[in-house]
Amino acid sequence: MKSRHEPIRWTSVPGPDTIARRELPNGVIALASENRASPSVVIEGRVWVDGLVSRAQAGLPNFVREMLTRGTVKRDFATIAETVESAGASFGFDSDWFSTSFSGRCLAEDLPLLLEIIADCLRQPTFPADQVDKVRGEILTSLEQRAYDTRRMAMLTFYETLYEGQPIGISSHGYHDSVSALSRADLVKFYQQRYGPERMIVAVVGAVPAERALIEVEQVLGDWQRQTPAAPLVIPPAVRPLTMRRREITIPGKSQADLVLGNVGLMRNHPDYFAARLANTILGVFGMMGRIGENVRERQGLAYYAYSALAASLAAGPWMAIAGVHPDNVERAVQSILDEMRRLQDEPVPEDELADNKSYLIGSMPLTLETNDGIAATLEAMEAYNLGLDYLQRYPALIEAVTAEDVQRVARTYLDTEAYTLAIARPEGAVGD
Repeated sequence: MKSRHEPIRWTSVPGPDTIARRELPNGVIALASENRASPSVVIEGRVWVDGLVSRAQAGLPNFVREMLTRGTVKRDFATIAETVESAGASFGFDSDWFSTSFSGRCLAEDLPLLLEIIADCLRQPTFPADQVDKVRGEILTSLEQRAYDTRRMAMLTFYETLYEGQPIGISSHGYHDSVSALSRADLVKFYQQRYGPERMIVAVVGAVPAERALIEVEQVLGDWQRQTPAAPLVIPPAVRPLTMRRREITIPGKSQADLVLGNVGLMRNHPDYFAARLANTILGVFGMMGRIGENVRERQGLAYYAYSALAASLAAGPWMAIAGVHPDNVERAVQSILDEMRRLQDEPVPEDELADNKSYLIGSMPLTLETNDGIAATLEAMEAYNLGLDYLQRYPALIEAVTAEDVQRVARTYLDTEAYTLAIARPEGAVGD
């Protein structure tokens, strides 16, 4: 079925003719695209890091990532901050179960400096003992704050319950006991064993010729060699629970309950991804947060917020519905969310609704590509998930090709309304409906 809306015809999206790509001898993959819309340059990238650890070392990958900017062979923490600030630049690191990502922004003339500092942090961190203690304190404070946040605790409980017995079910930020027990030696060992240049991605977008950007990346990263032999990055298959799992926790001093309901979804490169993405947009994204938002929040007034999310990445992340509700409305909200999932499974999406959601997904992509940040992040994701340099040119057709039958099929496959996981974080003393 064709959309009732004329597909957006892109003539200037980045593609094979405008994206420069180079794989360095050590495995680093550099991408660059020139964009003179502003005098700035944006850097996006990631290092593949196996962050799956035991419960006893939960939070170790995140701790190591936090330490990357706390001192290197060349610069201490203050010097790094002062150098970047004096150039009017910025950068930072983030992490998940399978990588440490980084992003930065600077003027075109300062690209060599910012790339060199990022490379310095990745290649030569020293893990100063005094900074280890400071960062540990900051992490423990964040974990204490998490313990009193119903929204964060509902999500934590959901992951722990859905992926029970699997490494991805262990909090990437850790727990008070695990973070407290980590030593500086643990950090150094993890870094030495798991950080290296293999398949590392660096995307540079902005007011710099693409070829020059590739040269700058090669100058600071081309000679990086791993300290120990690289182990392959193994993505363990996620096991879907076969029965309904429900877990509730209570938090004192709160008035709102938060819930997360869902099951294991699919990987980003799965053939069903685009059908599932469109189905999720219909279920809980488009307009007033899709059908879930319209029913649970707008029509019934059961939730302060309600939406759905598809967390597809290298691993099969969850397809979930998320809501914040008054404690008295928890059960009715849960049933209403399940009703919308069943409706998506049982009834073909009407043609107009399907077309509107397709137009939303297609039309929102050019907005992402209006900024250097958006382009750089998109290029990095294209490489990370092996989507191809022509992905953006193919994107409208990939969305348009999804049929109502496809939406119904993926809803039936992944939105199990009998064997789902439900996590609820309630105020202490709340008894529910």
